[in-house]
Amino acid sequence: MHKLPDTLPDWLALLESRHAEIHINMGLERVRTVKDRLGLAFACPVIMVAGTNGKGSTCSMLESILLRAGYKVGLYIKPHFLDFNERAHVNGQLATDAQLVASFHAVEAARADTDLTYFEFTTLAIMDLLAGAGMDVVILEVGLGGRLDAVNVVDADVAIVTSVDIDHTDFLGTTREQIGFEKAGIFRPGKAAICSDPVPPSSLVAHAEAIGADLWLLGRDFNYAGDKQQWNYGGRAVRRNSLAYPSLRGANQLLNAAAALAALEVLRLALPVGAQEVRTGLVLVELPGRFQVLPGRPTVILDVAHNPHAAAALGQNLGNMGFHPYTYGVFGVMADKDIDGVLAPLAGQVDHWCLAELPSARSARAADVAARVAALTPAGAADGERTVRTFADPAAAFANAMSRAGENDRIVVFGSFYTVAGVMAARKNSPH
Repeated sequence: MHKLPDTLPDWLALLESRHAEIHINMGLERVRTVKDRLGLAFACPVIMVAGTNGKGSTCSMLESILLRAGYKVGLYIKPHFLDFNERAHVNGQLATDAQLVASFHAVEAARADTDLTYFEFTTLAIMDLLAGAGMDVVILEVGLGGRLDAVNVVDADVAIVTSVDIDHTDFLGTTREQIGFEKAGIFRPGKAAICSDPVPPSSLVAHAEAIGADLWLLGRDFNYAGDKQQWNYGGRAVRRNSLAYPSLRGANQLLNAAAALAALEVLRLALPVGAQEVRTGLVLVELPGRFQVLPGRPTVILDVAHNPHAAAALGQNLGNMGFHPYTYGVFGVMADKDIDGVLAPLAGQVDHWCLAELPSARSARAADVAARVAALTPAGAADGERTVRTFADPAAAFANAMSRAGENDRIVVFGSFYTVAGVMAARKNSPH
């Protein structure tokens, strides 16, 4: 028996080295076995959130509102940008290394000879940590899909599917109907199943009805309406008027906020929340890397848009920002993404492309992306007005954009989490 690590970095290195040897077996039997051995159970309401885009925003809004209402809130959210601890929030604070290490030891002891992937192991550890932390409510973000995701060994009291779009086709299928069925796998008989996608796939609706879940559909069971100043939520039994817009910017944030308020409506007897707490929670919510506009000049925007649905929302948000002479695009993406579909909504908005390779075997080659950008470039662009350059990593691409951009220009860093994380790390380590 090898001695187990006693620091978080050593644990993560061990799990990564093991992960390489474990074939991802798409099934929950192994995770369920270890969960039962751990005796993992939540003594409070559990809200689970799945979706192609918008799940992180919805989780963060719920956390922010419930914290303002005085509840002890646990949150599991993915992925992390700089520190693994970002994945586990205990009452609004990041979990400590010591808390995580204790739960890693617990999972390792319960695992015995059962193989777990990195994601399965860390998911069980964080759920174990939150289950033992005396929370009033726990919010769990689903990683991939829903039906076969490791968090789905827990039965949620409220399950939310934010949006259904094409992504992760290797695992989830190539149509919205197939993907909708996978995401509906988090629904449970007799429990609230909320879908805030304006056009829910019929597979999701059919599955919810077949198992006897209490399905809440946008436009039927809950709705929102807004003007420039404020917005209103209407549910089955609860209306909330004169709400502030969420501080998270973007076209889809009212869909996400409406889903969060529907979940709070479902849980209103167990977790009552007042109007002022909802307003304050929405105003103060923060989520790194989701149309995050950094202070200072030139304007820097960080956005993890890496599928066409998210890129279209990013393009719309950039269009709403007001005038900037030039826009620099720092972009890196995985080769298995619909790269043309991600680039297309931004082709007319970005003047200067800084294309980066990513620290992953799955990275698209910057030269290949450059060829795709060139093919999408609008006709008639003057020489020098548009440039495309390639770089070995996101930090170098960002440094180049910063060196060329005027103070009234803007730099949009988007694509893979690796792209945004690489730039965040470079900014953190820069002397300025």
